[in-house]
Amino acid sequence: MAGYEYVSAEQLAGFDKYKYSAVDSNPLSLYVMHPFWNTVVKIFPMWLAPNLITFSGFLLLVFNFFLMAYCDPDFYASAPDQQHVPNKVWVMVGLLNFMAYTLDGVDGKQARRTQSSTPLGELFDHGLDSWACMFFVVTVYSTFGRGPNGVSVFVLYLLLWVVLFSFILSHWEKYNTGVLFLPWGYDISQVTISIVYIVTSIVGVEAWYNPFLFNFLYRDLFTAMIFGCALTVTLPMSLLNYYKAYRSNTLKHHSFYEAMLPFLSPVLLFILCTIWIFHSPTQILETQPRLFYFMVGTAFANISCRLIVCQMSSTRCQPLNWLLFPLALVIFVVLTGVLPESETFLLYLLTTFITVAHIHYGVGVVTQLSKHFNIRPFSLRKPSSD
Repeated sequence: MAGYEYVSAEQLAGFDKYKYSAVDSNPLSLYVMHPFWNTVVKIFPMWLAPNLITFSGFLLLVFNFFLMAYCDPDFYASAPDQQHVPNKVWVMVGLLNFMAYTLDGVDGKQARRTQSSTPLGELFDHGLDSWACMFFVVTVYSTFGRGPNGVSVFVLYLLLWVVLFSFILSHWEKYNTGVLFLPWGYDISQVTISIVYIVTSIVGVEAWYNPFLFNFLYRDLFTAMIFGCALTVTLPMSLLNYYKAYRSNTLKHHSFYEAMLPFLSPVLLFILCTIWIFHSPTQILETQPRLFYFMVGTAFANISCRLIVCQMSSTRCQPLNWLLFPLALVIFVVLTGVLPESETFLLYLLTTFITVAHIHYGVGVVTQLSKHFNIRPFSLRKPSSD
């Protein structure tokens, strides 16, 4: 298993023919962030590998996630009469979130600047982005928490899925059209989240208790923005882009089944996890929300990464992700009562298994593509020919 090759010969041949094609029409990105990133990238030395920038930004989000897990383990820290997250922590999280967003924006510019752009760089970037969705959504949850003025853990579970589906929607577009249409919601959300963290450090979490308009609370605005952006911007634009490709006869997959195949595993993941939540003997989402979100986000990231590999190599998407089977097995054991009072242990075991499997997949794919393209993932120096 240690030397297992995840990328097939057909996919490697597809990567050899791959050409990057993306469209970014977001005004915030075009007129504010890109000029800013063009300035920032000049700070980096020419020997710095773009993938190292990408990975550093991702690690900042992971650090924020675990820092908030320490300060607010059960999402009650922002509730009244609870010990709140220290203001200096909010400042740190806000700055690190914006730094992570900035690094994610300059990695591609560094690649073009150093003439080191490769399909591996794009795959590495988007693969980490698929996992990062869970980290920043769960971290921002602590600003409101699940107290009387907060958001329930189930509502946050649904909001997480809105973000995850918004992510995979853009890669579904590319799987069918060959063009990656960068979602508007990402840039807007990252700037907004960073500002919210800094504002929270100044005014305190108590400020979010008060209505901002009539009886409409800030938590309602938070929920409405995520659902509203997905329904009024992300989804309509994706469908419009798909329709344009259909009208111009440039779709890569013409049958409805083949076109919708990338959604099969994510939908099954959502269904399985939702069944577990509703039929959990110990109310697993209420007792272990952070761990449950982590498990869902990691399984989703593996599904997304495999789709991105197929999309970039112009190969057929896998109908079912194999990680759904251990998930289904654990749910079966839990719901049938075979191992009573072991639900939390099984969740820990499953999460560990999925995380290790996903990391193994990521390391394996990066190693395999690095050898194929004769590059080093974190260095611009070529491997020795010995």
